[in-house]
Amino acid sequence: MTRSENMSKVKNKNTKLEVYIRKLLWHEGFRYRTNYKNLSGKPDIYLPKHKTAIFVNGCFWHMHEDCKFSTVPRTNYDFWKAKLEGNVERDGKNYKELKDMGINVIVVWGCEIKEMIKDYNKERNTIHRLTLEIVERLS
Repeated sequence: MTRSENMSKVKNKNTKLEVYIRKLLWHEGFRYRTNYKNLSGKPDIYLPKHKTAIFVNGCFWHMHEDCKFSTVPRTNYDFWKAKLEGNVERDGKNYKELKDMGINVIVVWGCEIKEMIKDYNKERNTIHRLTLEIVERLS
């Protein structure tokens, strides 16, 4: 396949990883909105009751630091470097706007979710951490 064919198949919402996190949150009793358009960055998951936005970020597209999935392609390097750095810059701006509105921002990385899928203990630990981050806003 050519690169353009690969890129055309990349989804931007309702990815397997995003649906996986949503199901775990639902089973923990959290109710949410998906891709909430009224907030900066259209969070993948928004918990109105807890004023929390959750972004499920792909390691490649959002340049996850020190991650093996976060590499800049060697072909057309300058284009990709600018594109990916632009994504990171936009993310930072969106997160700041949300925090200024009093909304808690949580980022869950794709590599973390892939590990959760393989390891039940990792899944439980991560969901526990997410639950604590969400609920601590109510304290």
